[in-house]
Amino acid sequence: MSHAAPHSASVDPADVARFNRLGEMWWDKTGKMGILHDINPIRVKYVEDHACRFLHLDKETAQPFAGLKLADIGCGGGILAEALAELGASVTAIDPAPNNIAVARAHAEKQGLSIDYRNITAEALAETGEQFDIVTALEVIEHVEGPRAFLEKLGTLVKPGGLMFLATIDRTVKSYMLAIVGAEYVLRWVPRGTHDHAKFIRPDELSGWLRRAGLREIDRAGMSFTPLTRTWRKSHDTDVNYLMAAKKDG
Repeated sequence: MSHAAPHSASVDPADVARFNRLGEMWWDKTGKMGILHDINPIRVKYVEDHACRFLHLDKETAQPFAGLKLADIGCGGGILAEALAELGASVTAIDPAPNNIAVARAHAEKQGLSIDYRNITAEALAETGEQFDIVTALEVIEHVEGPRAFLEKLGTLVKPGGLMFLATIDRTVKSYMLAIVGAEYVLRWVPRGTHDHAKFIRPDELSGWLRRAGLREIDRAGMSFTPLTRTWRKSHDTDVNYLMAAKKDG
């Protein structure tokens, strides 16, 4: 699994190499990527709730996303992609790190899930002209080069009337202390060097970039950690981790 990673303007080769080395760690719930498993139920419910509301889906069914095309950008080892496929969506999941795609494919096959995994960049997917009912890019945009231009590319992937979901980290003193000093150096939740505080994005900045990409923000919410119970929850505090939903009118 040592194929060369695809390149584009938004891809940071050092970042791709860092994630490419994670390999099987993606599915170790007690390891370096455990935090993604911890927050995934919050992320999935956020996507499901807003998709059901704005796309008029039946939330009471086992697979409310049946019949929908969904693109998961920067899918890593497939943690989010698998959960969304289980909701019935036809999922195309992409990542520039070849090892991530290999791990994701192997794991999905073991679960009996059919997911269209591709080792390509967001720009390459946009060039195909494909469009999707839902586009997700969670914990991705803080790792790319030129995030505004990257978001404009993602906007072209969303069908008129479709939705985009983003998750990233606010650029605050609090996020530096918790997401970098705490998570990387003290608690060692994620590998050191995973994040660059300068690449963190204020929620209002992100909302403005979405408008320039032809989408409008319809919701934002925080994801907060409770130390006493060691659990994550959706909250109103967007000072560190936050989610944002946007709609492409048309």
